Amino acid sequence: MESNRELFDLYQRDVYRTCYYMVHNASDAEDLTQEVFIILFRSNREQIEQLKAWIMKITVNHCLNYLKRQKSLHLKVSANPYLFSRAEGKPVDRLVEERESAEEWAVYMNRLPAKIRAVLTLRYMHDFTLAEISKLLEIPLGTVKSRNHKGIKLLEQILRDAGVQIPEMEGENYEQRRKGIEAQVK
Repeated sequence: MESNRELFDLYQRDVYRTCYYMVHNASDAEDLTQEVFIILFRSNREQIEQLKAWIMKITVNHCLNYLKRQKSLHLKVSANPYLFSRAEGKPVDRLVEERESAEEWAVYMNRLPAKIRAVLTLRYMHDFTLAEISKLLEIPLGTVKSRNHKGIKLLEQILRDAGVQIPEMEGENYEQRRKGIEAQVK
């Protein structure tokens, strides 16, 4: 069994990257990464067979909980705008991130619903199978397939709207389009 330091060194990048793609904010992703590792360090991981899958499950669930809290906070703020009269612009680091081509995918992924983003992140960033994602998120395999399919379709439209050329093939079917989008995601 790995020590806490070894566990951190081994999985820190994967956890951070997952958090970043889920919340699309570098400082929030750093905070969430720290929180995930605190959870991991405090937990009994001796009987865990699939350590990476377990860690990714905790990470995705933690991010989904964070997003729920943020949505709730946003609803409270929008319901009481007089309490929060100070207008804020985008921070400079956010503007810089959006302009960097390496960060474009995070922008595209952020436009997807959180549950779909979770499936696509696990599938294409961490190469989990659909069955593994089903177990990780504790949802039916059919739901994973549906979210994956819908995510690819939504991502295709987001890419088209952003002006990204998606090669059209004569007689093209869904599978060929999906593979084209998947190649761009990776």
